[in-house]
Amino acid sequence: MDAAAEKITEMQGYKLHVIETDKYKTNTIVWRMKAPLTKEDVTKRALLPQVLQSSSATFPTTTKLRAYLDELYGATLFVDLAKKGEYHIISFLIEIANEKFLSDPSPLLKKGFELLADILTNPNVSGNGFDQETVEKEKRTLKQRIQSVYDDKMRYSNVRLIEEMCKGEPYALQVNGEAEEVNAISYENLYSYYKKAFSEDEMDLYVVGDVNEEEVKAIASQLLNFEQRTPKDATKQEVQKRSVVNEVKEEQDVKQGKLNIGYRTNIVYGDPDYFALQVFNGIFGGFSHSKLFINVREKASLAYYAASRLESHKGLMMVMSGIDIKNFDQAVGIIHEQMEAMKKGDFTEDELTQTKAVIRNQILETLDTSRGLLEILYHNVIANSTIKIDDWLTEMEKATRDDIIKVAGKIDLDTIYFLTGSEAGN
Repeated sequence: MDAAAEKITEMQGYKLHVIETDKYKTNTIVWRMKAPLTKEDVTKRALLPQVLQSSSATFPTTTKLRAYLDELYGATLFVDLAKKGEYHIISFLIEIANEKFLSDPSPLLKKGFELLADILTNPNVSGNGFDQETVEKEKRTLKQRIQSVYDDKMRYSNVRLIEEMCKGEPYALQVNGEAEEVNAISYENLYSYYKKAFSEDEMDLYVVGDVNEEEVKAIASQLLNFEQRTPKDATKQEVQKRSVVNEVKEEQDVKQGKLNIGYRTNIVYGDPDYFALQVFNGIFGGFSHSKLFINVREKASLAYYAASRLESHKGLMMVMSGIDIKNFDQAVGIIHEQMEAMKKGDFTEDELTQTKAVIRNQILETLDTSRGLLEILYHNVIANSTIKIDDWLTEMEKATRDDIIKVAGKIDLDTIYFLTGSEAGN
């Protein structure tokens, strides 16, 4: 797994991660910023990367910035927001051609770095705040982004499950913030937050591609320097097991019910049981051969879809299914039966072998892209751990039937959320 030979260097105010590989045709530069999720900052934090990538002092309009990307042989720039455990992660990604494959010898990697540095450290500022027009435009877009969750009932029901399940915990906050907080953001207070984030966040720079580590270090130290900091850790959330399952039904004008069930796995990334939990989830609901898909969707024909997924840094497992409104009790019953079957070890050697093979293929497919590789490596930053990619594969392969039964025994049902139509009670 030489593609993942990650070399980490402490730079001024951030860590540099270089992965030298000739596996990809492009070079990828990713800047990540991590801070604890907080109600007071989450919306500003969701707006900030959009404002920064919209324009800079050198490229004061989006049109000029995008035209420059085209000049760099169609380089791509985009930003992303994620919620991992109790942390809010901002990412800036630049993907740029490797000049070794071009007849033009211009130093594209350095130009990509210069553009990233320009966006991060040389923003489009007017007076004591960001450019007002840019901020207002991005505020409108952010409101639409928040609204789009409510319009997509599958996403909405998952958000609502988490809000109900994690009430009072930072994880209940939405990744894009709160619509009612957007108007209060001004170009001045957003600029103040920008300075705060760049002086307090835990920051990491990843460079993946056919690059030279020493050259990357030299460019990075020339262009990107920040004040040293001790990043804040998120407050550890102590969650009591519920004595009674939290059941929430919400009525809207929907034809198809959305049944979402949340479990506390009591296992997070970095724990010894983490890899067995991956296999558990694969047998239970992670794939098309899993128990949920076969028993809820195929055999009982109760669901349009039925699957489970893990939130590895928060220790949650969510089951998502779309069902006819009248089938609520039956669907919940069959999902409970599949969980009980897992706890009893009622699964075959074939299911175990097939699940491991699918997980293995999934990991290898993820590593086929530089972004996928970075996603896997960044888990270590969030969890403050040092798990190598080879460990993922070997530990997952080692998971036995007893390991999976042990993991199943730790999982607690927490919340059942059902988005139902108004005719449900008729």
